[in-house]
Amino acid sequence: MRIEEIIKPTYPMAIEKKTLLNVMYTQNVISERFNEILKPFDLSPEQFNVLRILRGQKGNPVNMCTIQERMIAKTSNTTRLVDKLLLKDLVIREICPENRRKMEITITEKGLQLLSQLDPIVNEHEETFAKNLSISELELLNELLEKFRN
Repeated sequence: MRIEEIIKPTYPMAIEKKTLLNVMYTQNVISERFNEILKPFDLSPEQFNVLRILRGQKGNPVNMCTIQERMIAKTSNTTRLVDKLLLKDLVIREICPENRRKMEITITEKGLQLLSQLDPIVNEHEETFAKNLSISELELLNELLEKFRN
């Protein structure tokens, strides 16, 4: 469906406005569906992002700064996210032996099992949005979005 059919503007839109609205609307559709996937697992997208970052460390601890740098949503309160994951026993937080002012975070086995359970569901979610585009169109879309963002 075209963005004009969705938002029903009363005036012709400039291409710049149409493009931004299209990107924002698409992001909202993707986010809403992703939230529906995570809801039964009592996870927010930001918590999921932290778990994926930690799994990528392959068992090595990481500090809060590194997590924050790698987050998709840079405005997230990383400390609060980690606190919630701690309460769910999905991560461990320990004091860094070399620098007692630093906290090191590691994903637990329970956290890894949760991600393993979510992996096929998330993959299906991603494939659902990509299925209408060829590989070359997906590559072009990525290139254009990166160019647009920068």
